[in-house]
Amino acid sequence: MAAGTTDRSRWMALYVLCVGMLMIVLDGTVVNVALPSIQADLGFSQSSLAWVVNAYLIAFGGLLLLSGRLGDLISRRGMFLAGLAVFTGASFACGIAQTQEILIAARFIQGVGGAMASAVILGMIVTMFPEPREQMKAIGVFGFVASAGASIGLLVGGVLTQAIDWHWIFFVNIPIGVATATLARKLLEKDRGTGLGRGADFLGAVLITGALMLSVYTIVKPAADSGWASGRTLGFGAVALALLAAFLVRESTAREPLIPLRIFRSRNVSGANAIQALFVAGMFGMFFMGALYMQRVLGYDALQTGLAFLPSTLVMGTLSLRYAERLVMRFGARSTLVPGLVLGVAGLLLLTRAPVDGGYAEHILPVMILLGAGAGVSFPALMTLSMSGATPSDAGLASGLVNTTLQVGGALGLAVLATLSSTRTEDLQAAGDTTAAALNGGYHLAYLIGAGLILAAVAVALLVLQPEPRAAESAEETPAKPAARRRLEPACDAA
Repeated sequence: MAAGTTDRSRWMALYVLCVGMLMIVLDGTVVNVALPSIQADLGFSQSSLAWVVNAYLIAFGGLLLLSGRLGDLISRRGMFLAGLAVFTGASFACGIAQTQEILIAARFIQGVGGAMASAVILGMIVTMFPEPREQMKAIGVFGFVASAGASIGLLVGGVLTQAIDWHWIFFVNIPIGVATATLARKLLEKDRGTGLGRGADFLGAVLITGALMLSVYTIVKPAADSGWASGRTLGFGAVALALLAAFLVRESTAREPLIPLRIFRSRNVSGANAIQALFVAGMFGMFFMGALYMQRVLGYDALQTGLAFLPSTLVMGTLSLRYAERLVMRFGARSTLVPGLVLGVAGLLLLTRAPVDGGYAEHILPVMILLGAGAGVSFPALMTLSMSGATPSDAGLASGLVNTTLQVGGALGLAVLATLSSTRTEDLQAAGDTTAAALNGGYHLAYLIGAGLILAAVAVALLVLQPEPRAAESAEETPAKPAARRRLEPACDAA
């Protein structure tokens, strides 16, 4: 009876963590369909309106690694609860905002809270479920939340904006955040990190946080506004790279580094994070450019756009929750991942056929099914590989790294695809195309580039990732045999 109660408590704790994660992931896209209403109500210009999204992305992407490491050192449970409190309070501030400045500042604080809470979730999951089969099931649930959250956000944003008004896309977080925090305090066991007594790498924290924030800022502002070759973009990018280089030097010499570089010794860990960044960047071609195609070319309203993404969410959920664990346990994470990536490539290539007068059943629904299937099997496999090199004391850091590649990859993909799509549209309009045809031509280029990014992810999977048994053999050949073997055992067991 006690064991059963404990087991039920673990799964209930997992669902509470995933509800918290879903709430945070939703806020990455829930705002997108409400932007026209926010612009009309608060008087944003077109250029300043982007900061409603950018302020959240910069804080979120910049603080994930630091938050994950602090969770390891202090308490993952404590970091999660503190992040929920900050996020929920900032959501209330967003909802009552009556000026541009207050909304943007509150969105930045929302990003801080989101980073604090989400950075440690995957780390808590892998420590709560050490047995490989159960761990894979738990990661499948988390993978669904992480991958389907963007499309769910579009649906929720459309429903709330049209049924009530844009303020409620933020107010809805308040009861969810309070309930999640209340249940988390009861269900999550208290933990204590390794401690700050030996000294925390505050210099490393400043360097990596500055590098990530400046990188995301460069992507979402100068590059999008002035182009990738502009002096401002190159200048900010050079500073970001210099900060990153200084951080790597610091981590290789620090006695207690913020990020122990040993976590990257595993080809599967490094490769999985690179693949995730490429995959998410490519998927933004569907989530954002596809939404714009439906609204600006086909004339869908916010609710219709959100509903159009529902089949993708349902397919993701079915595969992530019911079949991903079985596939990974039977064939291995690498063998499950590659077909999922190929489905993503096929979906985006199919979307390049969508015409100006496209029909949902013929041109959009098949794409939703292909991309939903691709994401549904790819994300759980990627997260298994990404966490395979983490020791128990590094689980929060590895979790933060997974979320960092997710967010920075998404921001980079959005900036690249939006900039090149806009340029292509302007060229087509100058050549005499109608507005709708020019827009559609720009979106087609975005889909094609997105497919190319995911194809690059396939190449990394085939060339860098090792089948789990080979990864174990490789670990035995390294000088640090015991540590390497321990880090790779979860991935080997999962095979």
